[in-house]
Amino acid sequence: MKKVVLAFSGGLDTTYCLVWLRQQGYEVHTVTVDTGGFSPDERNAIAARARSLGAASHTTLDETRALYSDCLRYLVFGNVLRYGTYPLSVSAERAIQARSIAAHARAIGADALAHGSTGAGNDQIRFDAAWSIVAPELEILTPIRDGNISREEALAFLHAHGVALEHERPPYSINRGIWGTTIGGRQTLTSHEPLPEDAYPTPIACSEPVRIALGFERGELVSLDGRRFPHPLDAIAELERRAAPLGIGRGIHVGDTIIGTKGRVGFEAAAPIVTIAAHHLLEKHTLTKWQLVLKEQLALWYGQLLHEGMFEEPALRAIEAFLERTQRTVTGEVFVRLEPKHFELEGVRSPHDLMNPRFGSYGERAADWDAADVRGFARIMAQQLRIYHIVNGGER
Repeated sequence: MKKVVLAFSGGLDTTYCLVWLRQQGYEVHTVTVDTGGFSPDERNAIAARARSLGAASHTTLDETRALYSDCLRYLVFGNVLRYGTYPLSVSAERAIQARSIAAHARAIGADALAHGSTGAGNDQIRFDAAWSIVAPELEILTPIRDGNISREEALAFLHAHGVALEHERPPYSINRGIWGTTIGGRQTLTSHEPLPEDAYPTPIACSEPVRIALGFERGELVSLDGRRFPHPLDAIAELERRAAPLGIGRGIHVGDTIIGTKGRVGFEAAAPIVTIAAHHLLEKHTLTKWQLVLKEQLALWYGQLLHEGMFEEPALRAIEAFLERTQRTVTGEVFVRLEPKHFELEGVRSPHDLMNPRFGSYGERAADWDAADVRGFARIMAQQLRIYHIVNGGER
């Protein structure tokens, strides 16, 4: 029997894949990669389902810390929001999940890898591309995509093989992780309908404004209100706990899929949205103009390549090195006011703040130069344009 490792979530599509692959004569080993989205009970339930369906083995890999160290911290360093809106929750997860599943497959001597993606979305590209790079010797099997299997066909197939699953489509598909939760439903298939309140996993339970202080060290979130956490992931989780019940970080992202269509998805990502905004403000106080300008351009490419499943691209390692180097002075506190469905950045305090009164106050007083210095500087800065306009008679 050929041995295949199946990326397994326990949902309809991967359940179909497990039963179908066994029917084709494969020895199926299932793997679930937790990137901060599963409770212990959920992990146990997924493992029990895999075993009940005849998986030769089931393995749960906790890759949350790898997700942070290898990807998420660079999304913070780069203030990466796709199209200025969405914190790339799923893209980051899939990069790490694909890599860890491939490593597991090699470790157990598998012949093939399998996933349950359809032919209509981004994940099929992300898994296929990553696996073809990091495990090119392994065959890639995609039963749902190759068979163009509909939900109704998958349910009928499983029913015929004695597997009972709900026959009603749940109103919303949810993908939960440490860097945000995405939400798909009937409304996101349209261009105009908003998601209703009950679509969001975290209900609004707070109405009073809250002020918090976010502490950063070298660009990483390490404390809230002076309380230092063992790991930045713990600080992120605590910020999510405080901000999500206010309805902060909700939105609908409209983006371009890798295969060329437009896609619309809801999301709930309180901690990522507030963290990135606060980090960006701290950077504006502690980095030079050209650090900020270059970071913005490189971070745009970092997010684009990550979104399109190109996490193994060497250019990303070079961008990561640049981003990390810029964070040496990004240390301090950012003061944030949280309100229902809104937050406000109130200010920063940092030993590296370049807005230093020693050098003058903007629009008020100069302390490090005089009028003659500025007059000469302005003339020299404009010199080439002066020459151009004089030579060309003011032509633009």
